[in-house]
Amino acid sequence: MTPSSGASGDDRFVTGSHDLPVTPALAEFFKRGWADTNVSLPPLPATAYAAKRRAAVSARFPGERLVVPAGGLKVRSNDCDYPFRPHTAFAHLTGETATEAVPEAVLVLEPTPSGHEAILFTHPRSPRDGGPLGAQFYRDRRHGELWVGRRRTLAETEDAFDLAAAHLETLEARLGGGIPTRVVRDVDPAVDALVPPHSDDADRELHSVLAELRLIKDEWEVAQLAAAVGHTITGFQDVVCELRYASGLARGERWVEGVFNRRARLEGNGPGYETIAAAGAHACVLHWIRNDGPLPEGGLLLLDAGVEVDSFYTADLTRTLPVGGRFTDAQRRVYDLVYAAQEAGMAAVRPGARFRDFHQAAMRVIAEGLDDWGLLPGGAEAALDPESGLYRRYTLCSSGHMLGMDVHDCAKARAETYLDGVLEAGQVLTVEPGLYLQPDDLTLPEELRGIGVRIEDDLLVTEEGAVNLSASLPRRADEVEAWMSELMG
Repeated sequence: MTPSSGASGDDRFVTGSHDLPVTPALAEFFKRGWADTNVSLPPLPATAYAAKRRAAVSARFPGERLVVPAGGLKVRSNDCDYPFRPHTAFAHLTGETATEAVPEAVLVLEPTPSGHEAILFTHPRSPRDGGPLGAQFYRDRRHGELWVGRRRTLAETEDAFDLAAAHLETLEARLGGGIPTRVVRDVDPAVDALVPPHSDDADRELHSVLAELRLIKDEWEVAQLAAAVGHTITGFQDVVCELRYASGLARGERWVEGVFNRRARLEGNGPGYETIAAAGAHACVLHWIRNDGPLPEGGLLLLDAGVEVDSFYTADLTRTLPVGGRFTDAQRRVYDLVYAAQEAGMAAVRPGARFRDFHQAAMRVIAEGLDDWGLLPGGAEAALDPESGLYRRYTLCSSGHMLGMDVHDCAKARAETYLDGVLEAGQVLTVEPGLYLQPDDLTLPEELRGIGVRIEDDLLVTEEGAVNLSASLPRRADEVEAWMSELMG
């Protein structure tokens, strides 16, 4: 693909590409004088685990072709793309990492008498000779090596992934033959067009199976999540160290966001989701990502952030911090109730428990606390009745979710295996109750209005119960104050 020369119609009135034309002499000069830079690559770290995952999927769909696209580049504006991130199912089944991910790649599991053969269709490295693609490496803005960096050759791809590799141009021919085919759809429109759906249910089932495959993490995945959590904790420390400076800025929330995201880019692929840096009443907005406000003196900062490491596994932590280093009495009152709710929720995380149990345990503490404050007409028990739910005026959202390569991992899993399922050893989830006391809520005492508090940690379910992967990040109010005092000096 070469840069567009402009829109349809009379190109005299269209700027199109701002690149200078390539003269025949320059094109000829580009063909020669290049060193041989082919390399022999070791397998990617997750290759062996990815092979086991593919084997599990193969066993579920014998005799059927399975197509899992990585997805393509998405336009941010005009001719500028967003940074590329492959679809989670593709990365999970291949072991792909962020540093060399190739847009538009497609994993095909081709049925064989004994299972499936895995073939990775990809854009290989562009040749530097006079062949049909010889100019791609310097003329193609999206895929050319001089524009976006080196790609693997097909041989290097086979070495890195320990599976067969083929040129993406041969994909269409491979997808014929009348073999029953399931596709992870709505990822790559070009792939969707190559395989008309014979059954929406069949494709949805594939998507669900791939999501459910990620419910229980293997040892590689647990190690990646632990690393992501560790880097995220460092990012929170970075933020506290710069709180005083940030509090003097008109858009201090942006500074906080930038400080954390700097750490995320240094240690991994970047933030696993848009960083929430919500100060003052902004903390009452559940997904505040504008981050354009100041850090009010004597106010709170709710920081919800996670580092995504190069293998795409992300942490998801929240701490609510007093900007000046100490909670006011009203802030501590709210904070302590959320802390007690989180303690109850974490205590309910163990194998065999229902997934919803930890949320219900946390909400009971919240409702009883709100009742003690005189905020629930009819009392806590009435508010906890599913036909009522009045306590949710002050804490609307759920108290946690599965965590992995997506911050809200396994979202396509069937309800009976996730939301209505039971916890099992190897699952990783968040526990994150909160109270969001709106600044204009006249049912609240004035001193509580505009206070938002959430505390979130990442837990690994074990055979014995659960391990808090983020336990080294202080949670209790007095521990938070002591930690901040040490970092802020």
